[in-house]
Amino acid sequence: MLTYLAYGLAIALNLMVLYIGARFLLVPRPSAAGYGVPAKEDGDPAYLTIKGVRDGTYGVLGLALLAFAGPTAEAWFMLVVALAPLGDTVIVLRHGGTKAVALGIHFATAVVMLINAALLFAVS
Repeated sequence: MLTYLAYGLAIALNLMVLYIGARFLLVPRPSAAGYGVPAKEDGDPAYLTIKGVRDGTYGVLGLALLAFAGPTAEAWFMLVVALAPLGDTVIVLRHGGTKAVALGIHFATAVVMLINAALLFAVS
């Protein structure tokens, strides 16, 4: 049962990150608003594209690790990549975003990723 939970949560997290990356590539301004720091109309759209590529890459890499390298590699990946939403928490707080978005989305995501890392280490 624990194995199904660990793998299922890893797949769900990776698919969600892949979805966020695709969303930033397809509809960058609404995605930035959902991220917690709306993009300026006169801002450089390349930064929004970079976020999309980064998140999309993380999602694909996470799925590939789970499929081809196993739960230990995926656990280390989740442990390290949890730094991204922790950083996003700080970015949102420092750039005028709400605490609700910073903590309720980004920080909570980091916590779930760390829990998933622990579950994956437990089943490996």
